[in-house]
Amino acid sequence: MGQNSACTDEATALSISPALPRPVWAMAVRYTLFLLERRAPGPGVEVRVAPWGAIKILDGPASDPHNLTPPDVIELEPDVWLRLAAGITTWDQEKSAGHITAIGERDDLSDLLPL
Repeated sequence: MGQNSACTDEATALSISPALPRPVWAMAVRYTLFLLERRAPGPGVEVRVAPWGAIKILDGPASDPHNLTPPDVIELEPDVWLRLAAGITTWDQEKSAGHITAIGERDDLSDLLPL
């Protein structure tokens, strides 16, 4: 029974997406990205949460001057990002569920989350 309950709890956590007004979603995403940027400044990894924000964090090679995208890019939907930032779900849970697109060697922010 405990195993099944854990699976249900994880499925519930992965489906949390509150009904918020668009400006509240935007503010929450931008503020939490700001907190992440303060926690791990640097030019090496770009974190994108479309349509409301993108930041560069962590030390590492900066963007190529001809291509403004750094070598490591992580893309998340707003609801996924906010679940991670709040600690509702873990990086491994979201990655296993296919909710995170990450390119590059530094494709794991689990050490920086939750905020």
